[in-house]
Amino acid sequence: MAATSSVILSSRSCQFLRGGSRKAMVASISESSRVRGTRRGAGLVTAVLSEKLVPLRSPPEVLSDRPLQAQLKIRVSITIRRIKGENWKEKLLNNLVIHPLEALEDRLGRHLSLELVSTDVDARTKRAKTTREAVLGGWTEKMKAGGDKAVLTAEFTSDSSFGTPGAAVLTNRHHREFFVESIVVEGFLSGPAHFSCHSWVQSCWEQPDKRVFFSDKPCLPSETPAGLRELRKKELEAIRGDGGGERRLSDRIYDFDVYNDLGNPDKAPDLARPVLGGPELPFPRRCRTGRRPAESDASTESRIEDPLPIYVPRDDAFEEGRIDMLEEGKRKAMHRVFIPAIVAGFSGGELGGLHHIDSLYKEGIRIKLGLAEDLLSKLPFFGKIQEATQGKLLFDTPAIISKDKFAWLRDDEFARQVIAGINPVGIERLTVFPPVSKLDPSVYGPSESAIKEEHLLGHLEGMSIQQALEEKKLFVLDYHDIYLPFLNRINSQEGRKGYATRTVFFQTAQGTLKPVAIELRLPPGTPPSRARRVMTPPGDATSAWLWQMAKAHVSSNDAGVHQLVNHWLRTHATVEPFILAANRRLSSLHPIFQLLKPHMRYTLHTNALARQILVNAGGVIESFFSPGVLSNEMASAAYAETWRFDQEGLPADLIRRGMAEPDPSQPHGLRLALEDYPYANDGLLIWDAIKTWVSKFVAAHYPSANHVAADQELQSWYEEAVNVGHADVSSAEWWPRLRSADDVAGVLTTLIWLASAQHAALNFGQYPLGGYVPSRPPLMRRLVPEEGDPEYQNFLADPHKFFLSSLPSLLQTAMFMTVIDTLSTHSSDEEYLGEKGLQSYSWSPAVAEAFNEFTDEMGRIEQEISRRNADPRRRNRSGAGVLPYDLLIPSSGPGATCRGVPNSVSI
Repeated sequence: MAATSSVILSSRSCQFLRGGSRKAMVASISESSRVRGTRRGAGLVTAVLSEKLVPLRSPPEVLSDRPLQAQLKIRVSITIRRIKGENWKEKLLNNLVIHPLEALEDRLGRHLSLELVSTDVDARTKRAKTTREAVLGGWTEKMKAGGDKAVLTAEFTSDSSFGTPGAAVLTNRHHREFFVESIVVEGFLSGPAHFSCHSWVQSCWEQPDKRVFFSDKPCLPSETPAGLRELRKKELEAIRGDGGGERRLSDRIYDFDVYNDLGNPDKAPDLARPVLGGPELPFPRRCRTGRRPAESDASTESRIEDPLPIYVPRDDAFEEGRIDMLEEGKRKAMHRVFIPAIVAGFSGGELGGLHHIDSLYKEGIRIKLGLAEDLLSKLPFFGKIQEATQGKLLFDTPAIISKDKFAWLRDDEFARQVIAGINPVGIERLTVFPPVSKLDPSVYGPSESAIKEEHLLGHLEGMSIQQALEEKKLFVLDYHDIYLPFLNRINSQEGRKGYATRTVFFQTAQGTLKPVAIELRLPPGTPPSRARRVMTPPGDATSAWLWQMAKAHVSSNDAGVHQLVNHWLRTHATVEPFILAANRRLSSLHPIFQLLKPHMRYTLHTNALARQILVNAGGVIESFFSPGVLSNEMASAAYAETWRFDQEGLPADLIRRGMAEPDPSQPHGLRLALEDYPYANDGLLIWDAIKTWVSKFVAAHYPSANHVAADQELQSWYEEAVNVGHADVSSAEWWPRLRSADDVAGVLTTLIWLASAQHAALNFGQYPLGGYVPSRPPLMRRLVPEEGDPEYQNFLADPHKFFLSSLPSLLQTAMFMTVIDTLSTHSSDEEYLGEKGLQSYSWSPAVAEAFNEFTDEMGRIEQEISRRNADPRRRNRSGAGVLPYDLLIPSSGPGATCRGVPNSVSI
């Protein structure tokens, strides 16, 4: 055997190859043989001693000219996840067709294979070093076996000069996709290499390009090992696509498009909707699907209606746990709406009393719903349906009425929900009295509010208006400007009547709020005596009912702004461009991509479903909220006129609304205008924790401003997110610049806050805090009656009935409750802020320690929020019949728990 011939060595034996002594080499091989404990090991030692030690007798210069090359025994283990939840048809197909076909494919060589790419470049070819392609065995047997996961293995040899494996390249020659969780490579001198994949690998018959996975250790573009530079570049180019063609469900392409898929003019002319995105209706961009144009309108993309799947990049699609939760929601919806639909057919659909709503809850009167007893005899199957579906038919009692069924009637509870309810981000401190509109007075009338000083006197605990302003005691919920331009068209829709409202609140000596005036504004053209109506807390029975209706209209305004602007626009739609740009411009090797990855989970799929069933023409939001068909136009107006990325972080938002002012002497550097403001109090704890964690992570990778400026991937990510994803407002001067590590940390902290805590605060209380429709109606069907109106006498004769007839119908109520119940539900596979989950920072002890500190801080925050909820001095979250504020408690179990902060916008 020639002196340079190869011999299989363990990595432990290879110190000799790195310049170790002959004695050390012999000892190492002897130890290796002892561990193996086989005659083959002893033979190996003999072979090495007889053949490999010969070069030691040669002159030193011969050794340097002819380096010893060893062959290393490499083992690869790949963990894949089986597809669960097969129905009987799928099982039959798998057993009779798929599994036999895959077994045949294995025999024909159509298998799974893997090759490794080194971080080093071959000196001769100037290309990255690669291993030969190795077959991953055991596919057929392990796919038939039980269990959720399977481990496939491959063993091969590689030259000791290969270096460190930096990428794994998979080829799937079967005819169906599979989900790979991780890859572990052992045997190289550099030690085990880990690849956290969590991705689908398509069949090469469908996607000819091989799948590339980089090792877990991230690096900036300038630090990319030579062997991975070209591969890093090509992977990003492949993910961007070419901007054309219709996307297949198996694709992994990220691209931008306008919202041209909300209408369905081919189905009906009244389902046509304008395109969102562009000069006329500015809006963030969404993920491109590339479907053909509608036949009746070339500017509109053809629709794919639920339950058919809509395209999202394959790795961003829901996994089975999330799909199961949504399917269960659909099954419940069918049961829950069926009986109210029958009742609506007999009763005309109107609420006969609050007990009709109570009867929808498990603690209610079951499903008799106030019907005449003989109705049951006319429907003999009625009782059987009740018995068979009782568990799914009835709703859980919403938390908002669980401690005090009639709390919603009180003014203090109405005000408390403004700062500790579903939409705690609408209230502002009043700095100028009376409030002033920014709308053009030549079009919309007087800019000054109709609320005058005489309306408030007697409700300010003896203060004057000026004194209350100076002591920062006045606050306002102002929906005048966002509703008024659309109000004529809103009120012309069937079953919708509303106002543009302003509500003034006063902070009491106890630290709580109370409403002291409500302005109800009707659109231009309304007689002046009716156009600007002001109502104040009641002093008699008639005014008490009118006041209650006025509060209901304010709640309806608030519900629409919450859903369209603060929830959909600010946490769903505006975040999507950053996710698209991150996938297009940041390699999976990039540390910032790894930081953002858990906070992007499921968002693209969630938003795609929203376009399919929530914000589309005739969808949930148009059906159940006051703006109706004007919903998306209102969201566009809010985006163009009020949205600013630099004010989306919690401290900046509080300062913008006058709810806080900078004060270095205070916790979090802010002095709150309301000391007991549950959303702000708890939110600042989470904001600071996110900021600290992100700042440490960023500092570990960007030691200087030069590193930030030189990072082409980072700069192109942010540039594309702004200039393409937010093209309609990209020229605004308020966009932050990425010049330093602090700039980078600031942008990332805001994005993570929006995706996690901000979304949680606005989403997961929808059913628990908004599931009792009389407390928070999503739409109103009647205006507040005035003397001289034809229906005023009907109101006086039966104000309770008149109030109920203003609310959504029984069927609307049941359908609305069903939807928000699903939207408020955590799935079993949720990943919460601070949980380790799929994150692994083992490549950096400093980063791992910072994340552990972040995790510990989430635990401390949870304990602090519980302590606050038990503090009797905090009257906005503690007291007789008062609900605790749990929405920003980080952890949660599955279900509609009214707590829990997931990492991402995942529903």
